Amino acid sequence: MKEKTRVTRIAVLFTLMYMISYITRINYGAIISEMVTDTGYTKDLLSLALTGSFITYGAGQIVSGIFGDRFSPKKLLSVGLGVSVLMNVLIPFCSSSPYLMLAVWCVNGFAQAFMWPPLVRLMTVLLSEEDYKKVSVKVSLGSSIGTIVVYLVAPLCISLMGWRWVFFFSALCGIVMLVFWQIFGVDAQKTVAKKREEQSGSAPTEKKGLFFFLLMAGIMLPIVLQGMLRDGVTTWMPSYISETYDLGNAVSILTGVVLPIFSILCFELASFIYRKKLKNPMVCAGLFFGVGFLSAVVLNFVSGSGAILSVLFSALLTGCMHGVNLILICMIPAFFKGSGKVSTVSGVLNSCTYVGSALSTYGIALLSEKIGWSFTLAVWAGIAALGTAVCFLCAVPFKKRFMK
Repeated sequence: MKEKTRVTRIAVLFTLMYMISYITRINYGAIISEMVTDTGYTKDLLSLALTGSFITYGAGQIVSGIFGDRFSPKKLLSVGLGVSVLMNVLIPFCSSSPYLMLAVWCVNGFAQAFMWPPLVRLMTVLLSEEDYKKVSVKVSLGSSIGTIVVYLVAPLCISLMGWRWVFFFSALCGIVMLVFWQIFGVDAQKTVAKKREEQSGSAPTEKKGLFFFLLMAGIMLPIVLQGMLRDGVTTWMPSYISETYDLGNAVSILTGVVLPIFSILCFELASFIYRKKLKNPMVCAGLFFGVGFLSAVVLNFVSGSGAILSVLFSALLTGCMHGVNLILICMIPAFFKGSGKVSTVSGVLNSCTYVGSALSTYGIALLSEKIGWSFTLAVWAGIAALGTAVCFLCAVPFKKRFMK
């Protein structure tokens, strides 16, 4: 098989897997405004399930990262997706109690954690450094494609059969992907085992002094901040549009399609700038944080004057955060390839995203209900400004430590 064909097949398979993982994970957040209307529960009560799932997803990332460096990534992915399918089937039957929904979706969050770190591990051992950079962008696009699918299918399901069928649709997609993965994901385990043996015998010892830990903290904080904006805005933007412009839930959910379109554009742009222009990931991330800050500021000024403008600048803000996520979550773990800790580092860094997600998902619901959307939008701008500052402050130390 030609190398180009092999790389293409890996990219397609992994992109599909990541896309399905998103379909079976973000569906709850996509339709939460309709669930609030149908069940009569408050936003902050129903958002507990989202917050809980982000916490278990973040904690699970660390466990998954460690396991991904030691066990078969293929099996970890299969188990994770299988459990997620089961939780998607169960959640519609738990609407009698928000706390039962919380329990089920927390399990789903933990199961979902066994997707990304093993995928990163597989990509680093199956691909060259340059192919990894290109393929990781394509795989990351799976999240945006999955988001588009959810935000297109959800209004249709709600209109025809009710919000519960969004979860049944997601479960069906997961079952199909499980079969597909078992057929085409067979050969990866042997390659990972071989690479693991090579790395265990030749891996250099990492020097981990105070400087290293401060630098890692400087990397992790912006990841938390982008998680707050990326998932917080994505989850609550339909509610913000619905409440600000008095639109129906189905129409407001449909506006969410715009967000992943901007995400796809930002993925491609971030990849191009990183590979061709700015080799330092902290500088590149700081640039996208800065544009996100400007978007949040403009959003504050245009809020209430037009739904289209609000949707566009919300989409630009989340798109920029996807660009930051790509650089900090996908590219930085590759710097640890020599130590054989790619999956572990990927899991730890990705867990930081969902610390931010958990904080913002419940926090935005609380802020918007108690204080209003104007103050909430100002908080978004403040978070983006802080992320910009931290990334640029860490740029020189990162270059000294990792780019000698």
